[in-house]
Amino acid sequence: MNSLDRLILIIGSILSFPVMLSIMYLYFSQIPIVKISRLDREINKEIVFASRFLVVEIESGVTLYDAMKTLAINYQNVGLYFQEIINKVNIGTSMEKALTETIEVCPNDGLTKVLWQISNSLRTGGDIASPLKSVINTLIKEQQISVNEYAKKLNPLAMFYMLIAIIMPSLGVTMFTIISIFMGFKLNLTILLFVVVLNGFMQFMFVAMINSARPPVEL
Repeated sequence: MNSLDRLILIIGSILSFPVMLSIMYLYFSQIPIVKISRLDREINKEIVFASRFLVVEIESGVTLYDAMKTLAINYQNVGLYFQEIINKVNIGTSMEKALTETIEVCPNDGLTKVLWQISNSLRTGGDIASPLKSVINTLIKEQQISVNEYAKKLNPLAMFYMLIAIIMPSLGVTMFTIISIFMGFKLNLTILLFVVVLNGFMQFMFVAMINSARPPVEL
């Protein structure tokens, strides 16, 4: 390696370092956001069933504390926040304060509504089960709306998938083959592999797009 090549390598390394540092910063800064978003989706899958479970327990005569304790065992994601409430109560925090502190850090709107309703019922001394049923009905309606909106999105997404990921690659390869024959251009394995990899990447992106648009509910 001569001095010019060494100089180019040093300059390239110096210029690429800020770019790589920026990319790494953006990547690691997005990790908490991605984790919170994933937890929010997982809570949405459990929130209706967990809330119904809580109502059934309370109407069966179980205390709110014991109902929350049982819920924390049976529901993995929603249970994390109810277990946090139980832990705070065990160390002497009042139930209302524990609920308020958990509401402040809860990443899911549905769970926030449930916890807020429980907290409000405790403050007013009213019944807990009946207001919770109203919240559950609201959550179910919101999830049904999101499912209907997702169903409306599927048709155009399916059309784009058929056009870009299936029809265009098939016709494109056929036309490219015909043109290469007339122009005397020889297709080699590298070009065909590139087309296959590109088509696979496009299909993967469409599947990821459809999965990301799917509402995180289990009705």
